[in-house]
Parts: sequence; C-alpha cells; structure tokens
Amino acid sequence: MAPCVDSHGNNLCQKHIQAPVFRISDALCDMKINSVGEDDVWVKMRGEARDDAESEPVLAGFLHSTVLAHRTLESALAFHLANKLSNPSLSSTLLYNVFFGVLKDDAGIQEAIRADLRAVKERDPAWISYVHCMLNFKGFLACQGYRVAHKLWTVGRVALAFAIQNRVSEVFAVDIHPGARIGKGVMFDHATGLVVGETAVVGDNVSILHNVTLGGTGKQCGDRHPKIGDGVLIGAGSNILGNICVGEGAKVGAGSVVLTEVPPYTTAVGNPARLVGGKRNPRKLNRAASSTMDHTSYISEWSDYVI
Repeated sequence: MAPCVDSHGNNLCQKHIQAPVFRISDALCDMKINSVGEDDVWVKMRGEARDDAESEPVLAGFLHSTVLAHRTLESALAFHLANKLSNPSLSSTLLYNVFFGVLKDDAGIQEAIRADLRAVKERDPAWISYVHCMLNFKGFLACQGYRVAHKLWTVGRVALAFAIQNRVSEVFAVDIHPGARIGKGVMFDHATGLVVGETAVVGDNVSILHNVTLGGTGKQCGDRHPKIGDGVLIGAGSNILGNICVGEGAKVGAGSVVLTEVPPYTTAVGNPARLVGGKRNPRKLNRAASSTMDHTSYISEWSDYVI
C-alpha cells in the first residue's frame, strides 16, 4: 500500500510569497516550464487553454488569468483553488500564498497532482482535456485541496488544515479529514458525498465514485478507519466501515456495506457485502479493478435478477 504521498520534510509556505501578476504577454506564455522536468502535462494544458480561449471568447479572460498567466501548474492550481475556496473573511490572496507555498516545495505532491490528472484521462470517459479536468472536475480539485490540508496537518498547522477541509466540504461536498493518507493516481469520480475519516489510508491508483464513506464504526478512538489497497475500485454509494483492509486490486460493488476484510483481486458486493464466488473460493479478478472501471462484471454470478 502506498505511503503518505507528502512525506517530505519541506518547509511550509513563506509569509511573503508574491502572488503572480495576472497579465498576459508573449514572453510569459512562451516561458520554459521548470517545475517537474519537461512537465508534459503542463505544456499540454497550456495548449488546451489557448485553444479553448480562441474557440470560446466568453472564457478567454478566465483561461488567461487561471492558466496562461502562470509559469507552473502549481501556481495555476493554487490560484484556481484559492478563488474556489475563498470567502468574505478568507481572502483568495492569503489562500493563494498558502497553497502555492505548499505546492511549490513538495515534490511528492507535485508528482501526485500529475498522476491524478493522468488517472482521470485514463479512466473517465467524460475526460476531454487536462485543462478541463483541472478547472471543472471537483473530485480532482477536492483531492488537491486535501493534499494541501494534509501537508499543513503533518507540520502542526491544525487549525488551518481544518479550515481548508471545511471549505472543501462546503464548496465541493467532499469531506476528507486532513489526517487521512491518500496516494497518487487517485480518481474521485463525481465525488459528491465522499467522506474519508481521519485514520483512513487510500493507496495508489484507486478509483472512488460518489457517496462513498470510509468511516468508523462508533465512538472509539485510535486507528479506526479502512485501509484501501492500490488499484481498488469502490462503486457509488458504498460504505466501508472500521479498521479493515480492502486488498490490492479489489472491487467493491455499488451500494455495498463492507464490514470485514476484502481479499486482494476479489469482488465484494451487497448489504452486508459478500464475496463473489463465496468466502472459501472467491472469484479472482485478472486485473486491478480501478484500471478497468468495470462496475458490473459480477452480476451474472451474483444474481439472476433482471429488470
């Protein structure tokens, strides 16, 4: 299972980071990208933004200020998140400084951002471009807001971490405790109603749909939330409760209530959830469920009920 993606001991945001000047010039638009190697994702995103600005003049100003006026993906994302999450008493300028201060210094988060963008491209048929994903996919945005909040949590800035969690919950309807640990290459599809508890762990390359709860079972303290392995697919409306493990590559069918361990590369479905093929000899999946995004392959073995 993937470790926490932001384990680097980098410094947090500096108080005097200057917000970017949001005006467009040819020199700025053509500036070489230095954030993560050649950064093919950022180069592609800027090209997509230019194309969209030309084809849809109504969005031209928005695309210039949010994407094309920035030197790096980190700056653009920080600016967009800051505008999304600000309110009358929490200014977008202050939030930009916090977000950019975290994103620019943490290579682990930078890698995770790009892996998350690629995950949406590979797994979501609604994907049309990187820039569309960054600007409009609230599951992606909520996950990046969590990544910043988690970084703040790990260095003791608990009050600010909780404030960001609250704003993410209010704006995106996604409630991820800043103490949770989430890997890279994660896709939160639709994302509305997603709840992830404090001691939950989500591995790399996991796909989770809307109205999913990774929760506890009562009032107990300590390690009390699920551990989700790499490559797991969790269907819409599922509830996985308690300090249990969903093994690598497994699938949890939509609407399931999972209260016990799910072995790797198996399918659990129902309320309460049962393993397809039975507990003694469960049917094994050939590939990690998150990569196939197949939500219905178990139906013929699970039930002969047909609408």
